[in-house]
Amino acid sequence: MSAPAHDAGTPFDIDDVARAACRALPGPVWDFIDGGSGTESTLAANRSALGGICLVPRALTGVTRGDCAGELLGSRVSAPLAVAPMAYQRLVHPDGDLALARAARSAGTVYVASMLSSHTVEEIAGTGAETWFQLYWLRDRDRTGALVERAEAAGCRALVLTVDVPRMGRRLRDLRNAFALPPTVTAANLDTPAGEARSTTAHTARPGASAVTAHTAETLDPTLNWADLAWIRARTRLPLVIKGIMDPGDAARAVEAGADAVVVSNHGGRQLDGALPSISALPGVVRAVDDRCPVLMDGGIRSGADVLKALALGATGVLVGRPALWGLAAGGQEGASAALRLLHTELEEAMALAGCGDLAAARRLSVRTAAGAQVADEGTAR
Repeated sequence: MSAPAHDAGTPFDIDDVARAACRALPGPVWDFIDGGSGTESTLAANRSALGGICLVPRALTGVTRGDCAGELLGSRVSAPLAVAPMAYQRLVHPDGDLALARAARSAGTVYVASMLSSHTVEEIAGTGAETWFQLYWLRDRDRTGALVERAEAAGCRALVLTVDVPRMGRRLRDLRNAFALPPTVTAANLDTPAGEARSTTAHTARPGASAVTAHTAETLDPTLNWADLAWIRARTRLPLVIKGIMDPGDAARAVEAGADAVVVSNHGGRQLDGALPSISALPGVVRAVDDRCPVLMDGGIRSGADVLKALALGATGVLVGRPALWGLAAGGQEGASAALRLLHTELEEAMALAGCGDLAAARRLSVRTAAGAQVADEGTAR
């Protein structure tokens, strides 16, 4: 008697979610969300670096389940996870950011709304999700300030300033596809008042070019610097998170400049190709920050075990990007919820199997390389 086949729509891991998303999306859209810059070496390195780290489980702890509930910048969370800011989510599903924000709410996690979201920050915050607002530095400083005020008025709990995009990385898949946004997908927070001309740059396909890259160059100010960070710090009372930190010296300076948290991130391998994997940069940043603020991390997280590795290396929590977006593409709000539930379930199981009853124990867990060597700076969170 043969074993019953499982429901093809039931994801058992994040790879299942990715495959479902790939089937659901047009090729150029899949390439836009899945691809990296250049040869995609950093995209691959994010995963291989995590794969090269091994957890050292503790025995005889009496732990029956891992309690992964905690807090991120004052926001209570069911697990130390936040949905990373991702632009133009209506590309993958008509409900876009609203569906993913609702999925984050139901999962008990933070949703970081992108400045380039397909819905306004007011609409996203209106879902009831615990919302942080991600900000790029616009060429028009007054417009940047106005977005900060809108985020505050909408009830966002933190600002996340992304600092690693002086220009967009050269994403070859998008160039080969001459990728452009459809007219129905816009950066809703940047839409101009009725009657004013709106830029069509992001929607104008040109052979061998990315319209999204052209729009980024037109919209974002590449001269963002430490003085601008001081300006934004003085502009808001919200907690300020600096995303895109890789160098320990930059991390220390960000804290001195008033950052309430930093995110170790190479932009998911979509900016500088050849950059250090985020998990490899994490211990040095944790050491430089020296408990003065939380350190979060993104880049390559695909399982609960990956989250546990980041916690063991000193992260307060992780941001999850592609897995949540893949879930949205595969099944809308329910698909995104399923992806987030998977990560939560896997983290609970990994913690229990490692003998960690809570997040404090997870951060005391030892990690080694596959060859048994100590990971650089291990123990910074002890």
